[in-house]
Amino acid sequence: MRPSRSTAKSSQHTVNTRSSGSRFRTPRAHIPRWLGRLFRHFLIWLAIAYALLPVLWIFSASVNPSSSLSTQTFLPSRITWDHYRSLFSNPEYPFFTWLLNTLKVSGITAIGTVLICSLGAYSFSRFRFRGRRVGLMAMLLVQMFPQMLAMVALFLLLKSIGDVVPALGLNTHLGLIMVYLGGAMGFNIWFMKGYFDTIPRSLEESALVDGATPFQAYIRIMLPLVRPIMAVVLIIQFMTSYSEYILASILLRGTEKLTLSVGLRFFTEQAFNRRWGPFAAGAIVGGVIVLILFLPVQRLVVSGLTQGAVKE
Repeated sequence: MRPSRSTAKSSQHTVNTRSSGSRFRTPRAHIPRWLGRLFRHFLIWLAIAYALLPVLWIFSASVNPSSSLSTQTFLPSRITWDHYRSLFSNPEYPFFTWLLNTLKVSGITAIGTVLICSLGAYSFSRFRFRGRRVGLMAMLLVQMFPQMLAMVALFLLLKSIGDVVPALGLNTHLGLIMVYLGGAMGFNIWFMKGYFDTIPRSLEESALVDGATPFQAYIRIMLPLVRPIMAVVLIIQFMTSYSEYILASILLRGTEKLTLSVGLRFFTEQAFNRRWGPFAAGAIVGGVIVLILFLPVQRLVVSGLTQGAVKE
């Protein structure tokens, strides 16, 4: 059967339209592969330089013999380590004591946060009880308010507690640790709960069938599986407590009780222009310690952040 004359004309018109459209179509700009690779490398090195430039500037100040902010240059005329030696030899500023206080407070806070939040996250993830949803929402709402809003209340609370239990009052490391633990509960419980939800319940059910108690299933089954998220919470809370300044400066008094971030303030209160070198050296030492502690657990941190993002 032959096609009608109108159908042939319409098909011919379509072919002509397509050919004319392809004839006058603007050619797509072709970017050479080497140019795109060069642009990506440029962005990467720009980001690296942006991140490392302040660190290199502080390190340059820590080895500059002038110890003056106004005369500092990026490349000093000669290198000296006197500022680092003065940190540990100057009796007026007990830098080593500040460093030990910071490691103690940050370490206990991080370990306590992991232990308490893992128990809370396991309970909210696995058990169904009255007030579960309300408790989760309450923690989320409380976490939305900055902890700095409670500075006056925390000061008065620790002052009142110190009258009864002096070990938990003002100017005590244990009181500061309790404040840090209270501020870390909400977010970290939610954070760890999302990771607990990705673990199949069949593993615990098998342990319960074999006669294990819920706590034994938590210790022997769950904890080995949630090590990545525990490493994430540990390092995040350690770094948060390590660099915290405002609450520590309010709740701690006396030179021997200060943490590192608060103790370095003494280098900037008086004669800052002459103490810029020791201040920079103290900042470098504090940053290197965090870097040394972070490198061994970086793989666990990456796996914990990625695996807990998607629920299986």
